[in-house]
Amino acid sequence: MLSDIDIAQAATLKPIVDIAQTLNIDANDLIPYGNRIAKLSTACIAKLQNKPSGQLILVTAISPTPAGEGKTTTTVGLADALNVLFKQEKTGKSAMVCIRQPSLGPVFGLKGGATGGGYAQVVPMENINLHFTGDFHAITSANNLLAALIDNHIYQGNALGIDKVTWRRCLDMNDRALRDITINQSHTNTGFDITVASEVMAIFCLAEDLSDLKQRLGNIQVAISHNGSPILASDLQAHGAMTALLKDAFQPNIVQTLEHTPALIHGGPFANIAHGCNSVVATKAALKLADYVVTEAGFGADLGAEKFMDIKCRQTGLQPDLVVIVATIRALKYHGGGELATLNVENISHLNLGIENIKRHIHNCQTHFGMQVIVAINHFSYDTAAEIKVLKAAIHQLGCETIVCKHWAEGGKGATNLAQAVIDSIGQRKTHFKLLYDDGLSLIEKLQTIAQKMYGAKSVLLSEKAALKLAELEQQYSHFPICIAKTQYSFSSNPLLRGAPDGHNLLVEDLQLSRGAGFIVAICGQTMKMPGLPKVPASMRIDVNATGNIVGLS
Repeated sequence: MLSDIDIAQAATLKPIVDIAQTLNIDANDLIPYGNRIAKLSTACIAKLQNKPSGQLILVTAISPTPAGEGKTTTTVGLADALNVLFKQEKTGKSAMVCIRQPSLGPVFGLKGGATGGGYAQVVPMENINLHFTGDFHAITSANNLLAALIDNHIYQGNALGIDKVTWRRCLDMNDRALRDITINQSHTNTGFDITVASEVMAIFCLAEDLSDLKQRLGNIQVAISHNGSPILASDLQAHGAMTALLKDAFQPNIVQTLEHTPALIHGGPFANIAHGCNSVVATKAALKLADYVVTEAGFGADLGAEKFMDIKCRQTGLQPDLVVIVATIRALKYHGGGELATLNVENISHLNLGIENIKRHIHNCQTHFGMQVIVAINHFSYDTAAEIKVLKAAIHQLGCETIVCKHWAEGGKGATNLAQAVIDSIGQRKTHFKLLYDDGLSLIEKLQTIAQKMYGAKSVLLSEKAALKLAELEQQYSHFPICIAKTQYSFSSNPLLRGAPDGHNLLVEDLQLSRGAGFIVAICGQTMKMPGLPKVPASMRIDVNATGNIVGLS
């Protein structure tokens, strides 16, 4: 079997203007980056506002494992499959993909890229996984301009009376050495976060337009004064220049899948640390351009999907029409106690135990968010008929349809059963969307609601530091939603607790205000906002061959 990059490089891509024309986008409304990538201009976005919106399908997953579950692959495969059906039936309808851009941290670290896999990919794969259109560099620059302006203000006399700086620099790379640094000028202890965990990235992805972007940037709290007053980016007159750096990046990027389905790729906040969804401007534009939009939220439904609902939908009024939960039999066996080396071997006992993980995710989406749910089994060749039968039977009891999908090997045609189930479900049943908690709850009540209802926790335990922060934030920001930063590998704050643990305590080590983004980040367990590289990073296999082609990227 060819590697992902081999498949991507062998593909024949259509000119991006031709892809855009399938969405009735004129070439004059594109800002081209070569002939395979373009941005949708601000004027193009403005023209879409009065058009009706399509159906929004959210793809999420079970709690991930080191083996990977194929959520992006399924997102791409489902959109391709919808278009296969629409062409066969000559309905005149269209579907498109709307996802995040990969971060360079995972690309060169452990996870690798995030453009899908096999024959369900967005392309050009190398560009999307690497520099793409420079959006992340712009976000990094805007973040670090603000940091430089803070230090310069202090150096030039500190007219604002800055006492404690809370703003950190960022870099889109896993670099543990930068987690904690000391600035010589002020002997200030600070550090770097990875760009995709930064507040600027969150703001970039939640802003509705340039005016909203600028206002949110101005609302960033960067420091505390000697008299205890908050100091904002607008106090430093930084938000105008930051917006200037982000102006071009704020325009969504359009590319295509291997089967020429249009795809908007824009923004990329981490879901285990940040809110894990692509930009609002891209999602809303896609809904005006296509009849069905397939988007995703990062990691498991306890992280990405919960934040999609409770942060993105809460702030914007968006509502998904259906949720697809991606699972693999090997991952469920892992959650049932299996080890990575044995997941290719049939084990009904481990599968039965691991099924509790997907049951909780289904229950959460159905009960707490009022969503209709379809389960997509991302098929592997070593999945046995007995295992598939057991999984289907267990999920059927929850009132969910389960579809075995082979889009990785077969492209869109391998997921047409899933596409048909999505169309039928949306057409026949109405979703009764709701949020997990009300704005009026206190911050501790919101934390407890997420921990108990989503994670199966007994209680929330606050460190001394977190308790002090909570009391302070409650005074002004109790109306903000909570963005949980925790391990993606477990419902708990302990990555070693697999399956669907009950009765554990959610350990909250710190709380951080993201004033411009409009939420409170709760740092749980050992979560860090600057990851480190693994012992054998993916970068070790990435190279450029004699003909100039990148190799080893996955």
